[in-house]
Amino acid sequence: MKGIILIAMLLGATGVAAAQQSAGPAAKQRHSAAQMPLRLLPARLPRARPPQPMGIPEQYGAPQEAFAGFPERSSAANPAPSACQLRLEKIATFTPLPALAGPGECGATDAVLLGSVLLADQATVPLTPPATLRCTMAEAIADWVREDVAPAALKLGSPLRGVDNYDSYECRGRNRVRGATLSEHGRANALDVRGFRLANGETVGLTDVNAAKEWREAIRASACARFSTVLGPGSDGNHEQHIHLDLAERRGNYKTCEWDVREPISQAEKSDPLPEGGGSSLAAIPLPRPRPVGNATDDAQVRGKKTRAQLR
Repeated sequence: MKGIILIAMLLGATGVAAAQQSAGPAAKQRHSAAQMPLRLLPARLPRARPPQPMGIPEQYGAPQEAFAGFPERSSAANPAPSACQLRLEKIATFTPLPALAGPGECGATDAVLLGSVLLADQATVPLTPPATLRCTMAEAIADWVREDVAPAALKLGSPLRGVDNYDSYECRGRNRVRGATLSEHGRANALDVRGFRLANGETVGLTDVNAAKEWREAIRASACARFSTVLGPGSDGNHEQHIHLDLAERRGNYKTCEWDVREPISQAEKSDPLPEGGGSSLAAIPLPRPRPVGNATDDAQVRGKKTRAQLR
């Protein structure tokens, strides 16, 4: 009996060993993995896609002119000043600007931000606000202020101390009409001036009919002598409150000077009283000559011939 039990125990041990051998390395790994402590691994997030450009419908997009008033950034560091800038630094204070660029033909090279003009007595005449102009236009403005405007201001009883800048560089068509011919403002070649400020605090408007007429006529003559284009009241209806100045290049150096130096309308002219006798205050307007009296038949034939000729 004891022999039988011993044989059974031997057979059982052999079966367990055979079973472990048949399980192979996978079972051993599961067994060892069950005995190892658990580790927490971070969850993998999906990879973020790069942002895609968003299309803006044309009807909601800003017009190109809206981006043209900003100077273009240039990679060139501190370029050498131009010959114009070397001349300008003796009579004005300014900041050199990179090349201006805009849609179409807008833009300019050798542009500056003109801050003030230095007079012969070293007094400073600032432009408010500073004007973005190409250097040649800034030089012409500085010469005009120094040599013509400042001496004329002394005749008003006070030195010149400021220039009212209404507009300088702006990429737009003439008179701000979309699709019109490019204005010289779009080339940084124009400046709109409303008036001048004196040392006594008085502001003299160039289109102010209450300002001294002879003084405004002198300023008009000096501007028309220096600039290619001068537009003011009476030119096209868009320059009633300021004076436009530019250096547009034209064939034969042709110049345009359209500025009516107007006088204030008196109260008598506003009321337009009738003279004694009930007649009109205006001069009699001559009537056209009466047509010669002719034969009605001949007149009808002539009209008929004209009609047939026109139909051809």
